[in-house]
Amino acid sequence: MTAQNLQELLDEKGNIVEHLRSSQIGAYIYPVVPAEFTNWRREQRAWRETAVLFDQSHHMVNLFLKGPDALKLLSDTGINSVANFPVNRAKQFVPTTPAGHVIGDGILFHEDEDAFVYVGRSPGANWLQYHAETGGYDVEVTYDDRSPSRPYGKAVSRKYWRFQIQGPNAWPVIEKLNGGPLEQVKFFHMDFMEVGGEKIHTLRHGMAGAPGLEIWGPYESYEKVRNTILEAGAEFGLEPVGSRAYSSNTLESGWIPSPLPAIYTGEEMRGYREWLGADSYEAVNALAGSYVSDNIEDYYLNPWELGYGNFVKFDHDFIGADALKKLDVSQQKTKVTLAWNSEDVTKIFGSYFTPEGEDYQFFDLPNANFGSSNYDSVLGPDGSHIGFSMFTGYSANERRALSLATIEPDVEIGTEVKVVWGEPNGGSKKTTVQPHKQIEVRAVVSPVPYSETARKEYHDGWRSAGRA
Repeated sequence: MTAQNLQELLDEKGNIVEHLRSSQIGAYIYPVVPAEFTNWRREQRAWRETAVLFDQSHHMVNLFLKGPDALKLLSDTGINSVANFPVNRAKQFVPTTPAGHVIGDGILFHEDEDAFVYVGRSPGANWLQYHAETGGYDVEVTYDDRSPSRPYGKAVSRKYWRFQIQGPNAWPVIEKLNGGPLEQVKFFHMDFMEVGGEKIHTLRHGMAGAPGLEIWGPYESYEKVRNTILEAGAEFGLEPVGSRAYSSNTLESGWIPSPLPAIYTGEEMRGYREWLGADSYEAVNALAGSYVSDNIEDYYLNPWELGYGNFVKFDHDFIGADALKKLDVSQQKTKVTLAWNSEDVTKIFGSYFTPEGEDYQFFDLPNANFGSSNYDSVLGPDGSHIGFSMFTGYSANERRALSLATIEPDVEIGTEVKVVWGEPNGGSKKTTVQPHKQIEVRAVVSPVPYSETARKEYHDGWRSAGRA
């Protein structure tokens, strides 16, 4: 009998690690938005030098929560405090399992009294919807799924379009759109403005050390608003960013977007696995990289290991609180950037043009990840395993291959380590993998965010200075 839910699928497959490593879904796709408008190098440089328009309308789930128990649901399921979370504020939301491991993360927007929107990848949205439906909460849930990865020319529609205007010239663009000066509200505070006669919601954001906005509105006004922004931004060098460059911006800013959701084990999680479909994100997620363990729990991470430790607040009771209270925070892995050795990276690329030589796993540009959840082994100076390299690519601004990693806390900034690139035994059965040999790449442990401007200027949170 064909499995109907994740639990049945696990029972059928037995080895969940092998199942996820053999997933045929490929790498995570950022759908609908064209890959490039000019070229990805130019688009990367624009967020550092002029201004960019990010189109975030299609690759994330919108989960709408409305009702008198909406805030209680968020408090019960997230490590974050909601003691001070009024209307027109936003915050990053991180849920954990009863064992204290991260399920996912996203951004919560408090749009109206008892009305919130969660925006992010599926795992966090699925967890919230499950508890909303099974936990006895007086809350109405609307699940607006991400756009199809491959729409094949069919019409695509969402509840909202969602853009970001970012970069050193972002605010002049925003004020031109507004028809005059616009108050720079505090970070992650929300407001309204008009663009092309449309009233739109705004969230104070920022990158490259300059103020910017995330903006959103009803999908019906997508084309009108987008064209108005591009026209207003032309004189300031604003560039629309394609899906190819968009995903690589996290290498400079320091967010690890795709840890494995820690939901595959534990009897207390069985009900959730029985609720999740056999075709859910969690069931088909492509696990990739050189690190391989027979125990799926070896891939689980807690909030401190992903840079979310400062979000943990024990002023409320939440799922996972008891487990997190028992942790010795000083002994947890911490997030860093790894700056890859250019000679070793050149060796990888050289192999593609040497028919008789070694064949290494392809390093795509600018995003080199070949799965949805990526775990490459990081080896310390003595050759021992010290952590995971989890998001890898190339920055034209830094002219360097970079990866975001979580490693043992006693490894100092400036230490040379090695990242094992490629999968063992010639590679897995994933569609993104060809037969290859592994290679150890030297890398220098560096601060996160890697960009000096971002490190010094970003608001406290997952992007604030770490391991400096």
